[in-house]
Amino acid sequence: MLLQTGGDGVQFQPRPVEGVTLDGEVKPDYLILDGQQRLTSLYLALFSGKPVPTKTAKEQDIKRVYYLDIAKCLDPNEDRIKAVLSLPVDRKITSDFGRKVELDVSTTEKEYEQDLFPLGVLFDQSRYSSWRRGYQKKYRFVEDRLDQFDAFEAEVVERFKSYRVPIIELLRDIPREAVCHVFEKVNTGGVTLTVFELVTAIFAADKFNLRHDWNARRERLHDHEVLKGVDETAFLTAVTLLASYHRHLQNPLTPISCKRKDVLRLNLSEYGQFAGLIEQGFVLAGRFLASEKVFDTKTLPYTTQLIPLSVICAVLGDRFEQEPVRRKLSRWFWCGVFGELYGGGANETRFAFDVPEVIAWIDGGELPRTIRDATFNPTRLLSMQSRLSAAYKGLMALLMKAGSRDLLSGDSIEVTNYFDLAIDVHHIFPKAYCEKQGYSRGLWNSSLNKAPLSAKTNRIIGGR
Repeated sequence: MLLQTGGDGVQFQPRPVEGVTLDGEVKPDYLILDGQQRLTSLYLALFSGKPVPTKTAKEQDIKRVYYLDIAKCLDPNEDRIKAVLSLPVDRKITSDFGRKVELDVSTTEKEYEQDLFPLGVLFDQSRYSSWRRGYQKKYRFVEDRLDQFDAFEAEVVERFKSYRVPIIELLRDIPREAVCHVFEKVNTGGVTLTVFELVTAIFAADKFNLRHDWNARRERLHDHEVLKGVDETAFLTAVTLLASYHRHLQNPLTPISCKRKDVLRLNLSEYGQFAGLIEQGFVLAGRFLASEKVFDTKTLPYTTQLIPLSVICAVLGDRFEQEPVRRKLSRWFWCGVFGELYGGGANETRFAFDVPEVIAWIDGGELPRTIRDATFNPTRLLSMQSRLSAAYKGLMALLMKAGSRDLLSGDSIEVTNYFDLAIDVHHIFPKAYCEKQGYSRGLWNSSLNKAPLSAKTNRIIGGR
């Protein structure tokens, strides 16, 4: 998928395909949006004229050159992948710790002898013609070898050269949100072009490295265990939500929104204005969660709820420290968790009314709809069997908040001992015991038979 450059549409900062060396600045006519990895691989292997940087299965950096086995390419009974050879830069395969040479094509003459065609000359007409003449000269009196090469040239070389790559071309004036939408619809496999990647490319046109900025912020945020699930997309969404809220304050007719199209419309000036506030908002959110006995990502009910929480905390600023404010924030948070309201696919809509409604409620306004929407049936405690459930995680956090104590030591669970004692959720009546008694799994595996316990206590209880 290619995108025309120029015009009044979206502007991206271009960079050359890996391995390409340019003499000065070049203004491209097209940018590669999808197929970049495949085109890069093809360019490096077939056109660059250089060894290809790649990795082993153990992630070790290596360089390789590629050959086609002429005979295997033409054998209908041969597996095609076996016709391709990947060789080290010295073009030798050795065994017995390098003492025995199994294959050596380090010179053109040896390539002819082994009937191995170097893929790197395929699209270089001068080098290809030279290699072809040398091969035909060497075997000018060997009819079978000449016929074999003629067949190889017709069936393989020409197929490479005449292969037509299907292209989707996006015109230069297409809006940036449409670029993202079209890409997602077409790119059903491989690495998805995320909103963050697009915004990074947009900001790069103004000489701002968004990825570098995010990496620094991520390092600071991920110092807090409970914030380690915050990724670049969540951060950008939160910045967009805060920017949208401020625009709404200035003009109430402007709706609050943080959908993908809104993130793509975020400009660099707004990012510079609000990114620092959002980072601080996430830190305050982490402090709030610790006070609610949510200490890490494993016990965080909804990562998605962190987005409106961080924005609300950023707006509150110093008011976050006030006890009445924290009490209301706590009620809103737990209604969202036990109402199980943040697990759907349209969370951005809820984020958009969470922020103004919670802030207005803190200032004496009406209940936010997240509180009004929340319902919880006590029988849900029986169906909560998995630690992946938000309400299940929430219940364990509330047990600790209410004063849950370790069954053996009697110690309450605080952030200071949560990590040291390897606190986790375990069965109170052990699984082995319950199965031996023939109790219903629906009862003994439910949240009613589980509590936060230290690893030591869980081991001592064993199956008793």
